Amino acid sequence: MAFVVGLTGGIGSGKSAAADEFARLGATVVDADAIAHQLTQAGGAAIAAIRGLFGDASLDASGAMDRKKVRERVFADAAARQRLEALLHPMIREEAQRCIASASGAYVVHVIPLLVESPDYRRRVDRVLVIDCPEEIQIARVCARSGLAKEEVRDIMRAQASRAERIAGADDVIDNGGTIEALRQQVRALHTRYLKLAKGTRS
Repeated sequence: MAFVVGLTGGIGSGKSAAADEFARLGATVVDADAIAHQLTQAGGAAIAAIRGLFGDASLDASGAMDRKKVRERVFADAAARQRLEALLHPMIREEAQRCIASASGAYVVHVIPLLVESPDYRRRVDRVLVIDCPEEIQIARVCARSGLAKEEVRDIMRAQASRAERIAGADDVIDNGGTIEALRQQVRALHTRYLKLAKGTRS
């Protein structure tokens, strides 16, 4: 079985940038968000069930889940959020396990935004890596890339674990409050460590 590093962090912390660097170094990246996008795109395996839960208004003109509308709904309605999670999370876990089982890299980096919030995921990884940065940097990055207002980003952050909670659950932490090169240096150092740990697991 592959050695699996669970990579997590708050919105805008730089999870994708870190994962891209691990992939460049030869790790297999399995991204829960990317799997969720596949499931909820037009023709995706979750679309019929989403329509059943939330009606045709939850889909956009292409037939994909309208992420903005659904996000607004589940943030306003905890029961709706629970129904969506109960639908998507098992499907995401199943597809992720298939990807991990067929991984060809020296080890797997499993990107899980809500790893700390999901004890089931914690049991599925060998090590937890948190990408961390100051909250104001998170907000600035998300506003710049998505066009969301600052308060909308803060709402998303409030629904996630706090920085302190994530760091408390971490085996390793990358400080991504600086430059992309500083991030890459930290990834390279951890890559060397994970290669040794993966080799030890196999032997």
